[in-house]
Amino acid sequence: MEQDRILPIGTQDFEKLRTDGCVYVDKTALVYRLAQENHPYFLARPRRFGKSLLISTMDAYFSGRKDLFRGLAIETLEKDWTEYPVLKIDFTPNSYPTNDILAERLKAILSGYEEKYDVEKTSGDFGERLNHLITSIYGRTGRQVVILIDEYDKPVLDALFTEQEEANRAMLRGFYSPLKGCDHYIKFLFITGITKVSHVNIFSGLNQLDDISMNYRYNALCGISESELKAYFKQEIESLGKVFGKTFDETVEKLALWYDGYHFSADIDGTQEGMYNPFSLLKALNERNFSTYWFETGTPSFLVKTLRHEPLQLAGILNGRKAEDMAFKNYEPESGNLLPVIYQSGYLTIKAYDKETNVYTLGFPNKEVEDGFTNAVLPKFISVPDNDLGISVEGIRESLREQDLDGLMEIIHASFSDIPVILRKNQCENYYQTIFHVLMRMTGFPVFSELQSIRGRSDVVVTAKDAVFIFELKMDKGKSWQEAADAALAQIEQKGYAARYAVSGKTLHKVGMVFSSEAQGLLGWKAE
Repeated sequence: MEQDRILPIGTQDFEKLRTDGCVYVDKTALVYRLAQENHPYFLARPRRFGKSLLISTMDAYFSGRKDLFRGLAIETLEKDWTEYPVLKIDFTPNSYPTNDILAERLKAILSGYEEKYDVEKTSGDFGERLNHLITSIYGRTGRQVVILIDEYDKPVLDALFTEQEEANRAMLRGFYSPLKGCDHYIKFLFITGITKVSHVNIFSGLNQLDDISMNYRYNALCGISESELKAYFKQEIESLGKVFGKTFDETVEKLALWYDGYHFSADIDGTQEGMYNPFSLLKALNERNFSTYWFETGTPSFLVKTLRHEPLQLAGILNGRKAEDMAFKNYEPESGNLLPVIYQSGYLTIKAYDKETNVYTLGFPNKEVEDGFTNAVLPKFISVPDNDLGISVEGIRESLREQDLDGLMEIIHASFSDIPVILRKNQCENYYQTIFHVLMRMTGFPVFSELQSIRGRSDVVVTAKDAVFIFELKMDKGKSWQEAADAALAQIEQKGYAARYAVSGKTLHKVGMVFSSEAQGLLGWKAE
């Protein structure tokens, strides 16, 4: 029996990874290409996707640590191995809900490097101190400075939708402001984050910054492709397959279903590989099991804050959002468009691209994200009641399985009776449709929203083993709920929503549901 190898689960330190003998997916050829092209770079990737390890790899490379790169692609590519002074500015260790905490972190970063390079501390603000630090290091060493900034936007996202958000942005704006003026003293500048916050001066000031987040040449810079999975983890895939009684190819197929599917650029020629979430993939291989590891590392708090601020963004996550790239590249705090935050956080990815219209289709990348979103995020918005047996979602599942519409609607009525006050101002048909869609998805049955028919789009369709349920949702809007329910049923008939299921052999249930525009939830329903 082969001995288990060390997988670098959550390892963010390149030196530790190499000295501990961990399996390493070699990205150093891409690092070398970046160094040779030598632009000021920005890269956005979701959390737990290897950004910090990439920064640590660059730190070791520019520090001249040739010993750490033995056997890797860059060992033969690089001939000089020049040692440069490196400033690694890392915002990952803390949470920054207040401006005071951010100020303390900036002080600690600057003080540490002032001491390391024996640079006298100035009395100016953070930007002036950074400027003095960079120019002094250049003067003392005669070499340009490498600046690596990890998760520059974390202080902004930690304070999202609070008064401190603007204060943190302003402080970062001042801190980053010297970078453009210090261009002569900087050898290499690389910045990572989750999302591109356009109002932070790092982007408006550094107009030459090369954003490679959607550059197809660097799609594989973070994460693991399927070809890399098969090349580096054959032993682990075979071990996982034995546990589940699957062949090598079947195991890869299931891993892809759970953790693959991230695309960070348009697949123009059909050759681009999807990327696996590296943290979840390594956890699955190490534990020989499939689970929502990415979500289990912590509640996605800022996603919850985002969706509570704009609940109707839920529809864009669930139903396949179409957008031009500028709609999800930059987060504009004043715009109300939160799609960039949701996309660049990894909850949506590029599923398709239309070259003629330059329109992208966004959707869940894989089963882990869809299941994790459903089970971790939805309960923040709606409470699915337990029945006497302590069963909640199972009650919905059983009602669908048994075609018990009375039982199903009893659960739905109770679910919508306790909607958080913060969401009530946004209630409309689209909101109710979105929440209802997620409730149905929790059952595990196939669920479709906005399913196109010849003459229109049905709201929600659920297919069980022996039955198809077509739900049309309406608001009362001055009508009685009975009149609105009749209108919903008439629409199902007139628009031909049931036509595609006529020869399925399954029982068809057409259901008109009516919700209150006064935040009273489900008012009533009728079925045919």
